[in-house]
Amino acid sequence: MSAHKLPLAYRDSCAHLLIPLNKCRYDNYYLTWRCMDERHSYEKCQYEEFKLRVKKMDEIRAEKGGARSN
Repeated sequence: MSAHKLPLAYRDSCAHLLIPLNKCRYDNYYLTWRCMDERHSYEKCQYEEFKLRVKKMDEIRAEKGGARSN
């Protein structure tokens, strides 16, 4: 990650998908339609990670006695 100059804020479990996305963006002059597959994979990974964080927070709240209202 250091070799690819990835900022600390983006070094998470989806960083392995961000590196090829950034390379594709750089190689294609940031033309958005040329890196759609890489972008979709990265955004899906981010969404799955977000769902896991929400689930974990719900479990923590349930342990404390305050259930999340839907």
